[in-house]
Amino acid sequence: MQADAPRGCRFGRRWYLNNESWHPSVPPFGEMKCILCWCVSGETHCQRQECPPSACASPAARDNPCCAKCR
Repeated sequence: MQADAPRGCRFGRRWYLNNESWHPSVPPFGEMKCILCWCVSGETHCQRQECPPSACASPAARDNPCCAKCR
Protein backbone atom coordinates (compact mmCIF):
# COMPACT_ATOMS: atom_id res chain seq x y z
CA MET A 1 0.00 0.00 0.00
CA GLN A 2 1.30 3.46 -0.82
CA ALA A 3 1.57 6.02 1.96
CA ASP A 4 -0.64 8.54 0.15
CA ALA A 5 -3.32 5.99 -0.86
CA PRO A 6 -6.55 5.72 1.20
CA ARG A 7 -6.17 3.06 3.87
CA GLY A 8 -8.40 0.05 4.21
CA CYS A 9 -10.16 -1.09 7.38
CA ARG A 10 -9.91 -4.33 9.25
CA PHE A 11 -13.07 -5.67 10.86
CA GLY A 12 -12.71 -9.06 12.49
CA ARG A 13 -10.62 -11.17 10.13
CA ARG A 14 -11.55 -9.26 6.95
CA TRP A 15 -10.14 -6.18 5.28
CA TYR A 16 -12.38 -3.66 3.53
CA LEU A 17 -11.41 -1.00 1.00
CA ASN A 18 -11.82 2.70 1.65
CA ASN A 19 -15.49 3.70 1.06
CA GLU A 20 -16.64 0.05 1.10
CA SER A 21 -19.71 -0.79 3.22
CA TRP A 22 -20.89 -4.07 4.74
CA HIS A 23 -23.17 -5.68 7.30
CA PRO A 24 -20.94 -6.96 10.11
CA SER A 25 -20.90 -10.62 11.08
CA VAL A 26 -20.74 -11.16 14.83
CA PRO A 27 -20.30 -14.71 16.16
CA PRO A 28 -22.41 -16.47 17.36
CA PHE A 29 -25.22 -14.27 15.97
CA GLY A 30 -24.13 -14.15 12.32
CA GLU A 31 -24.69 -11.25 9.93
CA MET A 32 -26.25 -8.19 11.58
CA LYS A 33 -28.58 -6.98 8.79
CA CYS A 34 -29.82 -3.97 10.78
CA ILE A 35 -26.30 -2.56 11.18
CA LEU A 36 -24.25 -1.03 8.38
CA CYS A 37 -20.52 -0.44 8.64
CA TRP A 38 -18.29 1.48 6.26
CA CYS A 39 -14.61 2.26 5.90
CA VAL A 40 -13.41 5.88 5.84
CA SER A 41 -9.66 6.47 5.51
CA GLY A 42 -8.72 3.48 7.65
CA GLU A 43 -11.44 3.96 10.29
CA THR A 44 -14.49 1.72 10.61
CA HIS A 45 -17.82 3.40 11.36
CA CYS A 46 -21.00 1.43 12.13
CA GLN A 47 -24.58 2.54 12.64
CA ARG A 48 -27.82 0.74 13.41
CA GLN A 49 -30.59 1.37 10.87
CA GLU A 50 -32.97 4.03 12.16
CA CYS A 51 -36.67 3.26 12.00
CA PRO A 52 -39.59 5.66 12.31
CA PRO A 53 -41.49 5.29 15.60
CA SER A 54 -44.45 2.94 15.44
CA ALA A 55 -47.84 4.66 15.79
CA CYS A 56 -49.75 1.55 16.85
CA ALA A 57 -49.92 -0.65 19.94
CA SER A 58 -48.92 -3.95 18.28
CA PRO A 59 -46.76 -3.40 15.20
CA ALA A 60 -46.24 -6.25 12.71
CA ALA A 61 -43.07 -7.17 10.88
CA ARG A 62 -42.68 -5.74 7.39
CA ASP A 63 -40.47 -6.42 4.40
CA ASN A 64 -37.64 -4.74 6.28
CA PRO A 65 -36.90 -7.00 9.28
CA CYS A 66 -35.24 -4.11 11.13
CA CYS A 67 -38.40 -1.97 11.35
CA ALA A 68 -42.01 -2.75 12.21
CA LYS A 69 -45.18 -1.25 10.77
CA CYS A 70 -48.82 -1.12 11.80
CA ARG A 71 -51.17 -3.83 10.52
